[in-house]
Amino acid sequence: MSGSAIFVGCSALPDGDGDEHAVPEALADLGFKTRWAAWDDTTVDFAAADIVVLRATWDYAERRDEFLSWTESVPALANSAEVARWNTDKSYLAELGDAGVAVVPTTLIAPDEKAPRWPKDEFVLKPAIGAGSRGAGRFTAGDAAAAHLSGLQADGNTVLLQPYQSSVDSAGEIALVYFGGVYSHAFSKAAMLGRELDESGLYVTEKLAPVQPAATFRALAEDALDATAALLGILRAELLYARVDLVAGPDGRPLVLELELVEPSLGFRQTDAAAAWRFASAVRQQLA
Repeated sequence: MSGSAIFVGCSALPDGDGDEHAVPEALADLGFKTRWAAWDDTTVDFAAADIVVLRATWDYAERRDEFLSWTESVPALANSAEVARWNTDKSYLAELGDAGVAVVPTTLIAPDEKAPRWPKDEFVLKPAIGAGSRGAGRFTAGDAAAAHLSGLQADGNTVLLQPYQSSVDSAGEIALVYFGGVYSHAFSKAAMLGRELDESGLYVTEKLAPVQPAATFRALAEDALDATAALLGILRAELLYARVDLVAGPDGRPLVLELELVEPSLGFRQTDAAAAWRFASAVRQQLA
């Protein structure tokens, strides 16, 4: 099998951030020609490609309606337009929680809702639609939290209120990566709140390292993917890629912080060289 693949970035990062540098060669070994393009580049015929892979579309949050309209125009998009619509709104965390998945407790505050009764301990406020930790803040009860909430709501955002997970300060997050619904590798991410955006202004620079997740973390990530597939009415194998971000809760048990199905960094630089081959094989599987 041979074919053409387009990896999709944005105008600020039309060639991605470099994480996938080894993947085009792995795809070439399977007969695929790969190129990069910004999703809003009107000179590119995305419909002509055998597969179009969302990667660094990190400006979607400010243009979500336009971005989702574009996804629906691309017939061979991975992950699909349906997945993009569901996953670009972090309200999905409440759906996963209702489905029995252990998620970080999440309260949704609508744009027209008043500030809730603040938790006694530290908490996080962040927009339901956002990427790269932009708009996220860590607070204790007080005027700063109320002002941050009002600012997000003024822009029309539904806001997520979550208790701050103190384990992030010492252990960070653990991201488990899946290709075609099958586990590939994992890496750790240090705490990002309060850190500066990179020079593109699209994401917070992360400190990443390879990690071997505990069995309880692996099991929860599997549960999260199973629940997602059920909610969307698809097979896990239909997800070309998925990244499940987990943290340890107050009792040490893992919790889902985010489930990334649209444009996550996949940590190719934090794992073995064969990960590029596993990804290339999953691309071929999608076409088959």
